[in-house]
Amino acid sequence: MGKWSDKTVIGLTGNIGSGKSVVRKMLEQLGAYGIDADALAHRTMLPGSPGYGPVVKKFGTWILSEDKTINRSRLASIVFNDPDALHELEQVIHPLVVNAVDVLIRHAAQPVIVLEAIKLIESGLAAECNSLWVTEVTPDVQIKRLVTKRGLRVSEARMRIKAQPPQADKVNAADVVINNSGTFTETFQQVVKAWRKTVPPVLQGTRYLPTLPSNKAAGSNLLVIRAKPAYAGLIADLLNRFKTDGSNTTAEMVMAEFSEKAFLLLMSDQKAVGYLCWKVENLVACTTDIGIDSTIPTGQAMEALLAEMEKASRDLQCEVSLIKPTRALAEDHRLWERLGYQRRSPGSLSFPAWKEAAQECSGAEDKVFFKQLRLDQVLRPI
Repeated sequence: MGKWSDKTVIGLTGNIGSGKSVVRKMLEQLGAYGIDADALAHRTMLPGSPGYGPVVKKFGTWILSEDKTINRSRLASIVFNDPDALHELEQVIHPLVVNAVDVLIRHAAQPVIVLEAIKLIESGLAAECNSLWVTEVTPDVQIKRLVTKRGLRVSEARMRIKAQPPQADKVNAADVVINNSGTFTETFQQVVKAWRKTVPPVLQGTRYLPTLPSNKAAGSNLLVIRAKPAYAGLIADLLNRFKTDGSNTTAEMVMAEFSEKAFLLLMSDQKAVGYLCWKVENLVACTTDIGIDSTIPTGQAMEALLAEMEKASRDLQCEVSLIKPTRALAEDHRLWERLGYQRRSPGSLSFPAWKEAAQECSGAEDKVFFKQLRLDQVLRPI
């Protein structure tokens, strides 16, 4: 335990489709700094990264897409059918991921880390963690999630499940087991209970969340606060106020959102008048939803919300911020210029990980608003 002796590290693993990322996001809501080792593995295989050349050399140019990036579906069709091929891939990627994990943990300001990795035990990283958490679900739930969320055929889902060690092996090694077959609320209740038992009491306070100032925005009565899962009902009511399509958001639906994203609430005279929804993955912050009451000056509201989002994202070592605004907000060019954002197409971004994140963030749109939050890349050259 000497490697990261100044941190409390929760190792999080589980077989495919068991909801590891959901639990990681819930731990982030409680104040942990989250690391997705599987996302880092993908980053090491992007063009220009140290794993790209060796992987292409081992498996051939057939695994490349037209844009010369590694096609993960093609690579998966090889390695999940051949244990030797999977071992060869891991020999290239695992040392790079272990190095990247070490860099991120050492640079993290937060004292509690959650490290998610499907190969956490096999890579030896579990031995460096203070506590080993394992997510488990029934095989039927695994298959359903792989089919509905990843678009796999049932036969492909079964193939990937079969390619992994038995789920029971991980469960037997665990300090904490999270049954993730139920609702998000049920899962979150288990996570909170285990958090209180695992993390030293002095580190459990909300002050260990990424620091967001509670001061009012300069020259206004606007206040921005970081929402917690306990605010799910309030957030649902707020989202419904801004909807025009007649649909209804429930508190349970917001809890599902908390499993992927974070919310900032814009307050005026103790009333919620706006919100911002964003997520952080692979050192990129992506804002996908912003709502501001028509009675609030848009410029002041955006400045307050984005200032807090950017500060929290910098605390999470983010390199860039990407925003997909509403059409009306996108047309306010002076606002974006004042806030330091540029409207960019994904292909114009200089780093492959940023391009990929921008493509995911923009969805059907061809452009997003881009701002570099730090001049250095945390995981250079990974």
